[in-house]
Amino acid sequence: MQRIFLIVIATILFGILLLIIIVPLLIDLKPADGEITAPAAAEVDSQFVRIPFPGTAGINFHIHSTSAPSGDANAFVLLHGFTFNVFTWDALFPFFAAQGQVIAYDQIPYGLSDKLLPGDWTDANPYSKAAAIKQLFALMDQSGIEQAILVGNSAGGTLALEAALTHPERIKALILIDPWIYAQRPTLPQFLVETPQLRRISLFLARHLGGEKLPLLERSYADPERITPERRTLAAIHSRLANWDVAWAALLNHSLMDKVTVSAHLGEIKQPVLIIAGSEDRLVPVEDSARAARAFSNAEFAVLPDCGHVPHEECPDLTKAVIAHWLRALPQRAVHHN
Repeated sequence: MQRIFLIVIATILFGILLLIIIVPLLIDLKPADGEITAPAAAEVDSQFVRIPFPGTAGINFHIHSTSAPSGDANAFVLLHGFTFNVFTWDALFPFFAAQGQVIAYDQIPYGLSDKLLPGDWTDANPYSKAAAIKQLFALMDQSGIEQAILVGNSAGGTLALEAALTHPERIKALILIDPWIYAQRPTLPQFLVETPQLRRISLFLARHLGGEKLPLLERSYADPERITPERRTLAAIHSRLANWDVAWAALLNHSLMDKVTVSAHLGEIKQPVLIIAGSEDRLVPVEDSARAARAFSNAEFAVLPDCGHVPHEECPDLTKAVIAHWLRALPQRAVHHN
């Protein structure tokens, strides 16, 4: 009887293993078709800038920006979250523009920025964490911004922190909106990430996350009924371009090798920090944002009632009021670099 039981268990495990190996290979690798070019899909205020990046012919970024005003005004760089794009800042962009120079951009491969595919680069992977930091500073350089206040939502907050740790002299302050700091994702060895099965699973996830239902947009609101049809259209603008799904998969696949370690270095951040959390955030617990605020040496923390993971979209007036109050006292908080 025991032998039969062991044979049955071994058969079941073997069947599961076969499913794990075979089922991902059934995922269709044909890239998504595109109905339009990025410039044709762009809004009136959109611009495209090309920055050099090693191993590529250059990368085209879709941006919204204002020129530097006269006087000693602040400069802001707005960093969207995972699967989002530049349009997440529409409600707050005029507010920041009234305070100084602003640049918001689609991080690759999101929105209308380039959809680089494996084979489009011969050097470092442009979807790595280190590459994202280089691209941020390259865009600042191209816009003539020597020092900026970084405004990051979710994974954009992680990027803002990584940038501040890399070149602290170029970051005046940080505004982190429901930042992704303590949440962990699985990390895997390169040999496993590069298997055909895992590449196809990444493609499946990319199509799910960026498809018609936009599950992360839904989950980012305390009340999804507040998402307007226009907002849904802009959140899905990437899907009008060819190859978006394969490009998203390339990013997702590589991210499995990039550990999120910024939480161990929060005490090294000396710049003034404002952390804003939506009380109904279902993606980053409010407790995580409060914990991060305590870890900084120069931070303020605000919780916005009845708001989710993207209060700058869902509760823009409350978000603007908190930021405006904080900015008024920023000169007294600022860190001066030699």
